[in-house]
Amino acid sequence: MPEGDTVFALARRLRPALDGQRLAVGRLNVPAHATADLSGRTVLGHRTIGKHLLTDFDDGLTLHTHLKMTGSWTVTRPGRRLPRRLAPDVRVELGVVDGPTAYGITLPLVQLMTTPDAARALAYLGPDPLHDDFDAALAAANVRADPRPVIAVLLDQRVMAGPGNLWANELCFLRGLGPWVPASEVDADRLVALTRRTMRHSATVPGAMQVTTGDTRPGRQHWVAGRAGKPCLRCGTTIRVVAEVPGDPERRRTWWCPHCQPGPPPDRPRR
Repeated sequence: MPEGDTVFALARRLRPALDGQRLAVGRLNVPAHATADLSGRTVLGHRTIGKHLLTDFDDGLTLHTHLKMTGSWTVTRPGRRLPRRLAPDVRVELGVVDGPTAYGITLPLVQLMTTPDAARALAYLGPDPLHDDFDAALAAANVRADPRPVIAVLLDQRVMAGPGNLWANELCFLRGLGPWVPASEVDADRLVALTRRTMRHSATVPGAMQVTTGDTRPGRQHWVAGRAGKPCLRCGTTIRVVAEVPGDPERRRTWWCPHCQPGPPPDRPRR
C-alpha cells in the first residue's frame, strides 16, 4: 500500500537516477501541464512529506506527485524504453542526458508549481515521523486533543503525515487498542513513538517494507490488515473487518482482533 514509508523508499530509489542530473526529456502528460517542458533543467533533489513526493528543479519549480491507489514509478537504464503498451499510462517522463529515464505511471496527481507554492499547498500536513526533525511532541498533542476514534485520527494526515490504512490498523493492534477507542484516551506519546519507530524500520531496513510481524512469509507479514476471517497470530481469535466508509473509493477497511484489542465496537461490524 502506498503510505509514507513507501514514498520515502521511492524517493531513495529515484535519487541516484535523477538527482544532480540535467534532463534531456521532461514531459508531463496531464491536461494542466501538457505544454510544460522540463528539458534542460537540473534535478536538485527529491523530498517526501508524508505520502507526497516532491521533485525540485534548479529554476525554482517543484513537481508534486502522489501515488494514491493507482500510481507507480519505474526507472529504465540508458537506451531502454518502457514497453509500448504502457505508453498511454505515462503521466511523467524525466529522462537524463545520456542517462536513465524515470516514468511516473497512472499517477492521479501531478502538479508543477513554484517551490514556495508547493510548501504552502502542503502546509496543512502534520509532522512526518520519517523526517529527522520530526516533532513528536506536536504529533502527540495532535492525537491527545482529538476525540475521534483512534483509527480515524491515525489516518488524518493533519495529525501525522504518512500513516495510511495499513499502518493505522497495525499500530492499533500493536498498542492493544480497539480501533474505536477515542484518541484522546490513549497514551499518545507511546503511540507516536511506536509510529516513528516502526515506519522508519519499514522504510530503511532492506526486506522490512510494511512487515509488521517480523515474519516475511506470505500471510504472516501483518497482524490484522488483510486477515479477515483468519486466526489472530497472537491469540487465535478470528480477525474481523468492517468497511469504514461505505462506497469509499480507496476501499479502506478496519481489521481488528476482538480479544487483543478491547474497546467499543463499530456500528455495523461484519466478518
